[in-house]
Amino acid sequence: MALLRAFRVAGDFRIAPTQWQKFRREVAAPDEAAAREHVFSDLGSKHGVARRYIRIGAITELKAEEVTSPVVRARLSGGGA
Repeated sequence: MALLRAFRVAGDFRIAPTQWQKFRREVAAPDEAAAREHVFSDLGSKHGVARRYIRIGAITELKAEEVTSPVVRARLSGGGA
């Protein structure tokens, strides 16, 4: 299994034909491509948004002390699937 790193993914997604909602998510993933895929999957599942309506503006790798999400912190420390 690849070593997990923390990423902050920011962007926006469409909630109505003329409205976009900003988002910022922290995810644990082996690389940027996997972090991007995780966000597409998560927003699509929770909000029913098609991938073409999700715009990712920035993906930033975080140091362990910069992580604010308890779920991501747990995954980085090896406690969680």
